[in-house]
Amino acid sequence: MSPLILPLADQNAILETVGGKGMSLAKLSRAGLPVPGGFHVTTEAYRRFVADNGLQPRILEALKGADATQPTSLDTASGQISRLFADAPIPEEIAAAISAAYAGLKDAPVAVRSSATAEDLPEASFAGQQDTYLNITGEVAVLEAVKRCWASLWTARAIGYRLKNGIDQQSVALAVIVQELVPADAAGVLFTANPLNGRRDQVVINAAWGLGEAVVSGTVTPDTITVDKPSGHTLQRETAAKQVMTVRTEMGTREQLVPDSKKNMPVLSDGQVSELRRYGMQIEALYEAPMDIEWVLADGKFAILQARPITALPELQVKPATEWKLPDPKGLYMRASLIEQLPEPLTPLFSTLSGPIIEEATRRLFATMSGGKGLKRELSLFATINGYGYMNVNFGLWNTVRIGVGQMVKMNWIFKQSRSRWQQAHEHYLEVIRRWGAKPLGECTSVELLDGPRALFAETMEIYTVLQTGPIATALGSETMFNQFYNRLIKKKGDPDGSTFVMGFESMPIQAEQFLYDLAEWAQGRGKLAAHLTATPAAQLATELESADPPVGLDAGEWSEWQRRFREHLSKYGHFTYDLDFSKAVAADDPAPLLEACRMYLLGKAGSPYARVKALADRREQAAGAMLKRLHGPIRSIFNRQLLSAQKYAPMREDGLSDLGLGYPLLRRMLRELGRRLVQAGVLEQPEDVFWLNEQEAVEAAGVLDRERFPASMKATVRDRRTVWKAEQRLSPPVVLPVGSRYMGMDVEKLTSGGLTDDANVIKGFGSSQGKVTATARVLLGPEDFNQMRPGDVLVAPITTPAWTPLFTMASAIVTDIGGPLSHSSIVAREYGIPAVLGTGSATRLIHSGQTITVDGTLGKVTINPDERAGK
Repeated sequence: MSPLILPLADQNAILETVGGKGMSLAKLSRAGLPVPGGFHVTTEAYRRFVADNGLQPRILEALKGADATQPTSLDTASGQISRLFADAPIPEEIAAAISAAYAGLKDAPVAVRSSATAEDLPEASFAGQQDTYLNITGEVAVLEAVKRCWASLWTARAIGYRLKNGIDQQSVALAVIVQELVPADAAGVLFTANPLNGRRDQVVINAAWGLGEAVVSGTVTPDTITVDKPSGHTLQRETAAKQVMTVRTEMGTREQLVPDSKKNMPVLSDGQVSELRRYGMQIEALYEAPMDIEWVLADGKFAILQARPITALPELQVKPATEWKLPDPKGLYMRASLIEQLPEPLTPLFSTLSGPIIEEATRRLFATMSGGKGLKRELSLFATINGYGYMNVNFGLWNTVRIGVGQMVKMNWIFKQSRSRWQQAHEHYLEVIRRWGAKPLGECTSVELLDGPRALFAETMEIYTVLQTGPIATALGSETMFNQFYNRLIKKKGDPDGSTFVMGFESMPIQAEQFLYDLAEWAQGRGKLAAHLTATPAAQLATELESADPPVGLDAGEWSEWQRRFREHLSKYGHFTYDLDFSKAVAADDPAPLLEACRMYLLGKAGSPYARVKALADRREQAAGAMLKRLHGPIRSIFNRQLLSAQKYAPMREDGLSDLGLGYPLLRRMLRELGRRLVQAGVLEQPEDVFWLNEQEAVEAAGVLDRERFPASMKATVRDRRTVWKAEQRLSPPVVLPVGSRYMGMDVEKLTSGGLTDDANVIKGFGSSQGKVTATARVLLGPEDFNQMRPGDVLVAPITTPAWTPLFTMASAIVTDIGGPLSHSSIVAREYGIPAVLGTGSATRLIHSGQTITVDGTLGKVTINPDERAGK
């Protein structure tokens, strides 16, 4: 069972246990920033209070009439819930725990602050939704303030905000922070980026006399100081005539007039401004984002009360490029093939370390398919343009003809050798992993920690080239031949679509999903374990997974078996990539998305993957049986032969693509070990920063470490590159460059992407799995968003890979920015019998979570509800 109280800086103070504000304060405190002492009353205490008093059913009953568009209904629901909380006693165990923690503060005056599990996040502006009580003294008063904070989770404003933003009212909980109250002489807010013009190189400070409530609430016009962040030079000072200030009283706080002697006096000296700037820069580096920071000043010393990312900042100072300059003016650059596995801007280490390997693998592929003669070295094939990966496919007419003829000549070889070549590449990849994994990381030199990832990624590319001349080619070829034969010579009105005959096979991603389902079924029969798994947030379960000791109240044997079974899943399938850029975690690093999927199964919110596959397999067999019964003679024989070929190769493509990340768990461990050493040497701020170095920088730093010297700091460089990367992330990279290019008489862009139509509410793409669904859109950019998915949502994503398969069980339809008829999204959507529209180009930017959209997989279009679009 989770603890009721946590020390302020405790490592277990995560979002699920202490809410957004509490998590932030814990992070600040652990980083050594001047945060007032105190403790957390965790969400477990809130849930126990609600459960012991039987409040949850009555809360849900009160919410039935709540309508975000009707303020009166929100007030009514809030009033009813507030009375429930006021009348409910705090259970004795919880009260005793709070009282004991408060006694540790020696009965000092405290601030009692609410901290919700859905507040102070980068994508949600929840600030001010719940209550804060200042200058609370005494055990009874503290307990009462805690209960009033709990009740403030259900203010009319908070209820309405959650309704408007599609946040599950049942999933939220509230933690409470109890901190020593700083007797502030002055207080205010510090912005580490200019909130008026968005400039990241400026710090803006608001300051007023007394406690900070007058600044936050807007009842006083504060001093405003604008500072150049790099130099610390004050650019502008506006000293306001400050009329009121918030001060402490015996019973709490009140506002009073500012003494005449202070009304027009600057609150902060130049030295204090400089000190605040340094704190701001330290906090911004800690969070890797522009921050909104609340501070107080008492007896000449600063204290930090709160820090949260700025959620609404004007255009960044670092503007993404608008010109897509080509490395080779004669090149034709496309985001296709391997690049479909790289939907976001590339991190510097991936781009520079992996780029040459991708280049060489592509040359080997071309040589294989064109009869052994490779491309000229002066023709560069892989490029990073405005941060995004592209392949140059302008080989010239003669080379294009050679590869086309070569494919036709080698087609029989491709089909016959497809499986054996892939299996050989698979075994070789495993051997390379075993060889590099045999040596403990601590015994590797820093240079070896780079050599290993090079070797492992080279195997990733080797297996990808084998897939392109094996399972991918055979799956595409066999299914295309079958469909052409079937559609032209056999299909009649009312007959099933050709894809029906190649659905219902258990590829590796679906087997991984079935394994999770089986695991959930096993846990379902173990009451306490199942209850713990369903009630505990996935991130916390991921932490518990590493502990040898079971959570309180659970059987040690059952917990050990649960760990063994889940680790077996990770051992088999934890290498599936979400994104081929190795800076992105795989499930073996971060199992939280898989644990969330397991919870959905336990809660009964996701259907059985077995049932879905069986239904499609039955449909496939019925369709094939009916067709074979209807056909006769040679045409029946040809149909059956082509059908068996398509069915044989259909699952191989997904099985093969699942191999791409085989070495990624080890590869990432090696690079993060190098990052850890660079952190110890003062070069980086955290191990993950190693991915933001380019290869040459990493090589030089590793060499210096091996000579037992200290490389130069790269902290500022890494921060700048992250800022540029986030700016590039807002771009919509063209599928083909130059835009509008024609290749061998064809409009390449029309063949490779969708986009907006003449109707601004309609987005076109490739209809790769038939059907039509109208449902709520859920835009997920990566595994960190998986917990937002709800059963019946339309999954809208940049691209999906085998690691995304757990979400398909919950999805009613699929929409992606990137992908074509034989992409992972297409194949698994068909396996699960849900509509899919792929290759829209910009669905994740044009569609917003919570909107109602219609996905037509037959026509290849997505329609946004026009009323919701107009209301944005």
